[in-house]
Amino acid sequence: MDSGNMILKKKDVEDYLSGLYGKAKVTGISELGGIPVEVEEGIKGFGYGKPYLIEFEVNGKTNSVVLSTMRVQKGFGHDHFSDRAQILIWQHSVFSKLPDHVRSLDVGYFTGEGRLFSTGMAEEYFILMEKIEGKEYFLDLERIKKDGKLISLDKDRAGALSSYLARIHASKHDDRELYLRKIRDTVGHGECIMGLTDSYPDNLDFVSRDDLCEIEKKCVGWRYKIKGKAHRLCMTHGDFHPWNIMFREGADFTLLDRSRGEWGEAADDVSSITMNYLFYSLQKYGELAGPFRELYELFFKNYLDRTHDDELLKVIQPFYVFRSLVVASPIWYPSLEPSVRKKLFNFIYNVLDSEEFNYQNVNSYIS
Repeated sequence: MDSGNMILKKKDVEDYLSGLYGKAKVTGISELGGIPVEVEEGIKGFGYGKPYLIEFEVNGKTNSVVLSTMRVQKGFGHDHFSDRAQILIWQHSVFSKLPDHVRSLDVGYFTGEGRLFSTGMAEEYFILMEKIEGKEYFLDLERIKKDGKLISLDKDRAGALSSYLARIHASKHDDRELYLRKIRDTVGHGECIMGLTDSYPDNLDFVSRDDLCEIEKKCVGWRYKIKGKAHRLCMTHGDFHPWNIMFREGADFTLLDRSRGEWGEAADDVSSITMNYLFYSLQKYGELAGPFRELYELFFKNYLDRTHDDELLKVIQPFYVFRSLVVASPIWYPSLEPSVRKKLFNFIYNVLDSEEFNYQNVNSYIS
């Protein structure tokens, strides 16, 4: 919504306030600190980030409230409207809990037409989605692990997935701040590398606190190598793993649970899916071998042939660390063989020390 052209309409404000307090009549709207003025229709040029004093009457009693919003801006973790919503929802939940702090009376949202609606009673949020048919892709990988061989459909599906990523990654976006954020979040966000290392219990026999500390330090170094490559910002899925891919007949599929931003780094998606070929192969063969190696290299070759993005091999390292920390986790995979965890951490250490990832010699990273 372009706030500079928005009109904060008197009727919309009255409808909103009436939902909270009963039949309300607005008598004045002005920027906080300004002179309250009577309004006939509304305030033109309403701007986000400016607090507005609203005066109104209910049952003959005069009331005043302050309507506050966040400025739409790039950077500082405020890039998406969901970022700003998160802050305001949190503020509403805690302002009134601190002694001598201004009370929050409600939290709500604007529609594209400028109408106001309350969400102040919310405890948790939900999303309502369409129903789709299909089976999760991880079932294919389980079958391959059990049988030790591919069928032609397996190659078709790996090709379809890599072609899909090549297609969406071709959609670029010019926004330096968003790329900086993507790389920063991959290292420091609670769902990503540092959040995962914090989740690892103490006194593990396959990785120490010092090891995790060193991994984090090297990932920060990789952040500084990568974060200037804003030309790479592209459309992404953000969590492109086999549990989020639903196949129907043949290579027809639908994706679930897009995550962590509309725009990101292509290496995030590529590492997410290919990590699982390696993960399954380590469980069966102790290395990348047999049908899983075939799928892994087929995926990479098709993707690189379509995108010509050889630079991806110079930025994928921290993303592989992120995905490795997931599958090596004793929380997410408590029954994983210790030898597999050890090889996953070997992969992490060696990938972090590799300036250019060699997808045709993956086993050199796990020994």
